[in-house]
Parts: sequence; structure tokens; C-alpha cells
Amino acid sequence: MSQKSKHDAWNAGEAYDAYMGRWSRRIAEDFLAWLNPDPGLGWLDVGCGTGALTEIILRRAAPRSVRAVDPSDGFVSYAAANILDPRVKFRAGSATALPFDSGRFEALASGLVLNFIDNQRAALREFCRVLEPGGLLSFYVWDYPGGGMGVIDTFWAAARALDPGAAELDESRRFPGCTKDGLAALCAGAGLAGAEVTALETTSDFPDFVTFWAPFTLGAGPAPGYCKSLPPERQAALKDELRRRLGSGPISLPARAWAVKARIPG
Repeated sequence: MSQKSKHDAWNAGEAYDAYMGRWSRRIAEDFLAWLNPDPGLGWLDVGCGTGALTEIILRRAAPRSVRAVDPSDGFVSYAAANILDPRVKFRAGSATALPFDSGRFEALASGLVLNFIDNQRAALREFCRVLEPGGLLSFYVWDYPGGGMGVIDTFWAAARALDPGAAELDESRRFPGCTKDGLAALCAGAGLAGAEVTALETTSDFPDFVTFWAPFTLGAGPAPGYCKSLPPERQAALKDELRRRLGSGPISLPARAWAVKARIPG
């Protein structure tokens, strides 16, 4: 495991929901509104995590069925225990080797996942494979290079001030392709030359600093994983540095994602 990825802990569903799930749901609402898909489709949610996007598809897209996959057994178990709609089934699975027949689905969505996949072009080829001709392929990622996830950007700025080595773990450095041009080029390389890319913008709001800080101590995700790995005195210093930058609250930070949609040729 590389230094950059060793803190990417993706297993504790409840902890991840406290850290990122609430913002995932907020941006997923905007994503589905932008997609404006036809009702009655068979959907696949790739990298479903704790089910934030799955829930919004069920509520807003009127799907015939939803299949949702994630490589984390912990996330799959958490999502299945909390989303009981009979139209959805969860299972473990990899984005680069999806466990479904070719042409199985009419719509596919993937939320806040693609940047964490090592071979993104292979993942897009798999997305295309399991969609029928004319099917809707869609995904979104945080705008890390543009400071689009203020919660994470603020955390790493404080971490770098105390530990210059933390810069290597910052998602803005790790995922330089999460830009409008970078995603358009990725899609073109996968045969999706007509892909549409747009920005989705909201905010991450906290009533006070205590609410902001608590999820970073739970260890689910790169920044919380780094935080939890620190000895107590360094974790306390990081907490103090963040409080100095943000104050006691309330706190409101930008949250911007790049959303992509395309139709499968054929």
C-alpha cells in the first residue's frame, strides 16, 4: 500500500456517514435533478458506499430496479441494513470487473468514486459494457484541485502547516484529473467523446467547531484515517490549528463536484 493511500479506510459505514455521507446525499440530490432521467429504468450504482446515491435514485428517479455494488463488505452490509426498498439489491463488487452481464442496465451512476479507482479508463469501459446501447452513463467526483470540498481542503491546509509530509496525502494533489477538462479527456479516451460535464455546487454547514471536528476522529476516509493515525499530542495540535482557522462556529464551507453524463453509442 502506498503512503498516499494507506489512510483510505473504507469499511465503517456509520463513521463514513458522519464524515461524508451527509454531503454525499446533498450533492446526489442536485446530481439527479441535473440528470433528469426517465422513470422505470434498471439502474446500477457503482461504488455505492453507504447508499447515499442509491437512496436518491430510489426516491427521485422512479427506477424499476437498482443494483448497487461496492468493494467494501462493511459498506455493503451497512447500506443493505439501512435501505430496505424491495427494488434494490446490494452486493460486493469491483468497478473494473462488474459482476453483471453485458447490456444489463439502462442507466448507471457512480458517486464520488472514480478518482479512487487506479485504472479509471478500465472502469469506464466496464461501465459501458454493462449498459445497453443508448444507456445513460453518469458519475460525479469532488473538485479536489479547485478546492471544491472545503471541509477536506481546510483539513489538509491545517495538517500541512504542522506536518509538511501531509501534503502528499491531500486529495487535491492525489487527484489532479478531477477537473472539467480532465474528466472530459478521460471520457473521450474511453470512447465517450460527447460527454457533458457540469459543476454542482452546495455548502457544508456545521453549527459549531465540535460538530466539524468529530468525524475526523472516526478514521473513515483519507483525512480521518490520517487524523486517527496521529499520536494524541499531534492530534490535539491539529485540532487547535483547525479551530484557530475556523473559529468556534457556525461554519460554512464550499462543496463543489464535477458531474458527467453520456449516452452509450449504438
